[in-house]
Amino acid sequence: MKHTISVLVDNKPGVLARISGLFSARGFNITSLAVGETNDPTVSRMTIIVSAEDRILEQVQKQLHKLIDVISVSDLTKRDYFERELVLIKVNMARTTKQKLTKLLDKFSATILSSSKQGAVVEVVGDNKEISKVVKLLEAVGIKELVRTGRIAITS
Repeated sequence: MKHTISVLVDNKPGVLARISGLFSARGFNITSLAVGETNDPTVSRMTIIVSAEDRILEQVQKQLHKLIDVISVSDLTKRDYFERELVLIKVNMARTTKQKLTKLLDKFSATILSSSKQGAVVEVVGDNKEISKVVKLLEAVGIKELVRTGRIAITS
């Protein structure tokens, strides 16, 4: 099962390495990891997406709580929360026009950041399902390059 874990930590060097090391030492693959300062610059929030069984993840959460720089750990998976991700996609414009691309992206939270005869750069913000739909649509146009931020989440 995929879990969305929110971890508040002291904003200090080495904290990310210790926490990601805890997951990798137990053989968990982190599928998404986003870290950023909170409204308090001394505290950062880590949003970690990981596949693990519930009971094993409970053990990892207990071990996270033992780390000195960890303030709190929350599994958001079974709670109401919002998640978003940002993706930048460079597409080939040889098979389409800016107008067709705009029409294709009209149903999504997408913006064309730049466009030329060689290609366009598209910005998409949304949940994982929305991002996947846009990527699938743009594969028909021709994706040259893609970069994702990783998911962030907050309870409702």
